[in-house]
Amino acid sequence: MPIPLGSPHATLSRRALLAGLGGMAVLHCSTSLTMAQTAPVPDLSTPFDFDWLTANARTRATTPAQTPPKAEGFFTSFTYDDYQAVQFNPAQSRFAGPDAGFHLHAFHLGWLFAEPVLMYQVGAGTATPITFTTDDFFYFDLVKDRVPAHEPLPGIAGFRLNAPLNRADVFDEVVAFLGASYFRAVGRGTGYGLSARGLAINTGLGQPEEFPRFSRFWIETPVPFARDITVYAALDSDSCTGAYRFVIRPGANTVMDVTARLFFRTTVKQIGIAPLTSMFLFSEKNRAEFDDFRPNVHDSDGLIIHRRDGDHIWRPLNNPSRLSESWLVEENPTAFGLMQRDRDFANYQDAVSHYERRPSLLVEPLGDWGGGAVRLVEIPTRQEINDNIVAFWVPDAAPTPGALVEYAYRLTWGALPADPTADLAYVMETRAGVAGVSGSENSNDARKFVVDFAGGMLAALPGDAMLDAVASVSGGEIIVKTLSKIDSENIWRMVLDVMPDAGETVELRAHVAGYGRKLTENWIYQWVTA
Repeated sequence: MPIPLGSPHATLSRRALLAGLGGMAVLHCSTSLTMAQTAPVPDLSTPFDFDWLTANARTRATTPAQTPPKAEGFFTSFTYDDYQAVQFNPAQSRFAGPDAGFHLHAFHLGWLFAEPVLMYQVGAGTATPITFTTDDFFYFDLVKDRVPAHEPLPGIAGFRLNAPLNRADVFDEVVAFLGASYFRAVGRGTGYGLSARGLAINTGLGQPEEFPRFSRFWIETPVPFARDITVYAALDSDSCTGAYRFVIRPGANTVMDVTARLFFRTTVKQIGIAPLTSMFLFSEKNRAEFDDFRPNVHDSDGLIIHRRDGDHIWRPLNNPSRLSESWLVEENPTAFGLMQRDRDFANYQDAVSHYERRPSLLVEPLGDWGGGAVRLVEIPTRQEINDNIVAFWVPDAAPTPGALVEYAYRLTWGALPADPTADLAYVMETRAGVAGVSGSENSNDARKFVVDFAGGMLAALPGDAMLDAVASVSGGEIIVKTLSKIDSENIWRMVLDVMPDAGETVELRAHVAGYGRKLTENWIYQWVTA
């Protein structure tokens, strides 16, 4: 379940807290000088700007990595249920006031979150620690008798920023940083779903993955009625250090401009830039494998790539029978991301999780990223609490230890619907089932793929237009191919019956063309047959 929006007492569900916790570290605490504080705070100000943070990351990369400290205190015995009984007191929000544009709330240490992160408030070129005590939190039935009053906390697990998002008089939760380098955000009308990370190292390579963590955060003091806020973070791992800047602008789509400056202590096999993590359990393609009243269960249903020449690639997501991956080689793409295109409640029927409101997330490189590939990793799962989808950019050039590696990109979180007025029609739905004639016995191993295209110039063409379903396959053979218009829905349906080669993974690619031009996105699909 997502974190409910618009509630200052919102707690994280088990899935929200477990998302991506495969060895990750946790975020840390802070202090801020606000009206909420009554005790005097010593002057601990230090100079700070992004260049200082970059220089600090460069220096850290010349020394051996340090084991993150484990915080000690009453919270070390917290169980999952205990952790659910702790909530931040919204009356203690940092940056609060009649002219506030943002409120900052903290996540408590405990349960899976044992490694504190430090936090600072930045103003006039200096940084001041932000501190928290037990007075900043509510402790309910399960834990309230075990918590000392007025106890300073050695850190926090992470933080969230609230802002007027859906109503001018309500501060909704907009973004949360919690766990290793994971963070999530929402746009207007959406709820939490997929996550982003600061960096992926050696993901899905058959060896232990390295999970960098944001060990410290700096937040610029927002101006009155601010509409954007800047967050800085120090990233640390065994092989890497980093300086990050996030300029966050909530709205119908919440936009983050990210600058990542990285320094590597050692050579690594693979880095993943702008990594995204999501969940796909089932849809119309594989629903028969799940005895569930809901037609679809997923946070995202496809990977999108916007190519530099204006072409688009749509890759429906899978829950494969074994770990699988796709490498989509590109030269400086315009954008890539994980989308949730299906926005109809009737197609989910989940009145609790509301998967139709999960945000899409688009990554837009700023500057020339050069050659590389969008890598998609799909992990088999039987439960929706597991995030089993990972996508990120893998550059051709491996980073050189000691040298600065910088990437700038824009993250856009929101509904992000496909544009029906664009030239190219988009893939509205992908379905799959046993090949052959419906209602008949079909004994072979072939499979039917049904792809519906909507919008674009294609939508204006009559059903008797001279069009071609351009399709290719590796690892199998297309034995039936048809294309027809469903006038009542104003969509075009392509049907492919595919026979796999024995023991092969089947790779499919198709689009609709006519009148000397491409009329749709490129639909690509990987069928893991065993």
